[in-house]
Amino acid sequence: MDGEIERLTEILKDSKDHGIVFFGGAGVSTESGIPDFRSAHGIYNEKIGKNLSPEELVSHTYFKKFPKEFFDFYRDKLVYQGAKPNGCHKALFELERMGKLSAIVTQNIDGLHQAAGSTNVYELHGSTLRNYCEACGEQYSVDFVMDAAPDVPRCTKCGGIVRPDVVLYEEALDEDVIQDSVDAIETADTLIIGGTSLVVYPAAGFIRYFGGRHIVVINMSETQADNAAELVIRQPIGKVMSEAVALMKK
Repeated sequence: MDGEIERLTEILKDSKDHGIVFFGGAGVSTESGIPDFRSAHGIYNEKIGKNLSPEELVSHTYFKKFPKEFFDFYRDKLVYQGAKPNGCHKALFELERMGKLSAIVTQNIDGLHQAAGSTNVYELHGSTLRNYCEACGEQYSVDFVMDAAPDVPRCTKCGGIVRPDVVLYEEALDEDVIQDSVDAIETADTLIIGGTSLVVYPAAGFIRYFGGRHIVVINMSETQADNAAELVIRQPIGKVMSEAVALMKK
């Protein structure tokens, strides 16, 4: 039996009811086939055939100046319609169902936590599943945006550009989502940090608000929270979470 997973199971059991908060990043979804932007094999290190960084290609400036090129890159690299929840997503839903997990704070934009059944999810960077007309606010699905390819998606009511409800570079995070996320972390008994190296700010700074008992880090590489953590696990997060939650049921 894996000693680290046994220890994680003990922490989960010891946590107060509704006392666990999960803070996750891109590494949570890699087992669902969605690349980790900043891993050695992530899209931030691919040769994209342009003299621009991916950060520039998904910036507010680029979206405004070159919407066609923006959507070409966005559809190709940021939308994964066939992706399914993996062991981590499913385990977190089980923790919520068991009355242990109170909230998920995610930097991901894929909607997989909700697809797994989780209900209290704070999406710091928005979601590819939601889209809206910049001019009139009409709401559109991800299918609408994808089906408009290779053109720029346009509102069927007013003709305005339909953009993803995603926080682009140079744009601010939603203040309400920030506050809800900070409140959840601040009041948590246990904070699990998973699939993130904590390099994206301001989101990564939210963990400083934690004042509970247990910090667990599950990530394949070092993070800024390792020294403060009670337990650090360098294993695939889907495997770790699904096995730990399975042990809780025994």
